[in-house]
Amino acid sequence: MQIITLGGTPIFWVVLCLIFYIFGDENGKEAAFIALTALVMGFFLSELLKAVIARPRPYEVLSWVRYTTPAGGYSMPSGHTVAAFSGFLALYFKFGRLWLFILLASLVGISRVCLGLHYPSDVIAGAFLGVLCALAAVKVEERVKCFGLCNFERIG
Repeated sequence: MQIITLGGTPIFWVVLCLIFYIFGDENGKEAAFIALTALVMGFFLSELLKAVIARPRPYEVLSWVRYTTPAGGYSMPSGHTVAAFSGFLALYFKFGRLWLFILLASLVGISRVCLGLHYPSDVIAGAFLGVLCALAAVKVEERVKCFGLCNFERIG
């Protein structure tokens, strides 16, 4: 679970998006743009919600919950799950295979519960927010292309 949870970390997504952007074709560059846009939106929205909701993490409240590494901040929503759903859905929009990307994102969410860092409702909220951010990022990408602000075929 500690390896699977890395699929929701900023370093994972920055490195993956750089690889798609540098070595990818037009779809890869567009996927990187959508993913990074969704991830930035998801980060700020999830941090705002965490501050507003201020829900303690399970291991801080429930003595029987075991955890390996303490996490800072609040629990609701799961930021790792937001990132996983935002990023993996961005890849789906350009490469297809919805089942694969939903599975990968869901595994990240499940890992957060198994590691004792989130309640299942934190993960569900994170998945919902991640999906919304991915959909919004697709609309941003369409607008950017529509206004001619970025020509992905010529980049790289």
